[in-house]
Amino acid sequence: MNLTVHVKPGSRKGPLVTVDEPTDAGPGGAATGPPADAALTVYLQQRAVEGAANDALVKLLAKHFGVPRGAVSIVRGHASRIKHVRIDHET
Repeated sequence: MNLTVHVKPGSRKGPLVTVDEPTDAGPGGAATGPPADAALTVYLQQRAVEGAANDALVKLLAKHFGVPRGAVSIVRGHASRIKHVRIDHET
């Protein structure tokens, strides 16, 4: 399964995974919510320093989907808040 994840590092809400309703840009082109292709927003307490937020993201998504950590990988966006994540699970 491939997901687009909007990560919010350094959040006081975290750790938390929310499912997003895609939104388009509002009047004047200002975005009113998450990017149109975001499927999840993940709030993390860890800051984006030395990969700490990426590690926390993998751990949290593995727990959320009930898969081992090794089944979760960041495909694109290692240095971005918008990440493309692959979750390999057996059916």
